[in-house]
Amino acid sequence: FFAFRMVAKNASTGVPTGFQNFVEMIIEFINSSVRGSFSGKNDIVAPLALTVFAWVFLMNFMDLIPVDWLPMLAQQIGAAFGADPHHIYFKVVPSTDPNITFGMALGVFWLMLYYSIKIKGIGGFTGELALMPFSSKNPLIMALFVPVNLVLEGVSLISKPISLALRLFGNMYAGETIFILIALMYSAGWVVGTFGGVLQLGWAIFHILIITLQAFIFMTLTIVYLDMAHQEH
Repeated sequence: FFAFRMVAKNASTGVPTGFQNFVEMIIEFINSSVRGSFSGKNDIVAPLALTVFAWVFLMNFMDLIPVDWLPMLAQQIGAAFGADPHHIYFKVVPSTDPNITFGMALGVFWLMLYYSIKIKGIGGFTGELALMPFSSKNPLIMALFVPVNLVLEGVSLISKPISLALRLFGNMYAGETIFILIALMYSAGWVVGTFGGVLQLGWAIFHILIITLQAFIFMTLTIVYLDMAHQEH
């Protein structure tokens, strides 16, 4: 937040600094993504997309810090205050905790519901859930279709935040687990430990792509879901 604010305050029309170029590149990337995926008009979507992308990326980036450094530091701080180090549990990567990913996904879900009702009205939003995908001009048959539509559309609606949260959690949890398994190789002698160091470097480089991709996917799905909330049938 402060880095972006600093660039915004010092931005000039002259030759930009390298960091200003970097920030402008991110802004342009987010702007292009929103223009390509969001067909409505809402001034909150682009800032939200930027926040989601930067926030998720920085949380995922914590996975590149060695898995034992921060937990050991937390144990030492706790011990300095008289706590038992073995009872201090410190999780480094926030996105490997489903509480965090579900918290963000539910925030997006609340915005989906809010704008669905705001744009379409309660009747229009209820009609989307009850009158689709099966419909009939016969009132009796349509009455039979309503509960079926509610179940199908309800499952589709609920699955959005669940898949959004579990996709990010699953990928980051798996990545952290692999880092931990590689770290265990250091205790098996210098030969296996050296091989583990090569694996750790390779996985860290590959993981940079994963953490960026997961931030991009979370941001893109947020934009798409809000676009769906703004579409009237």
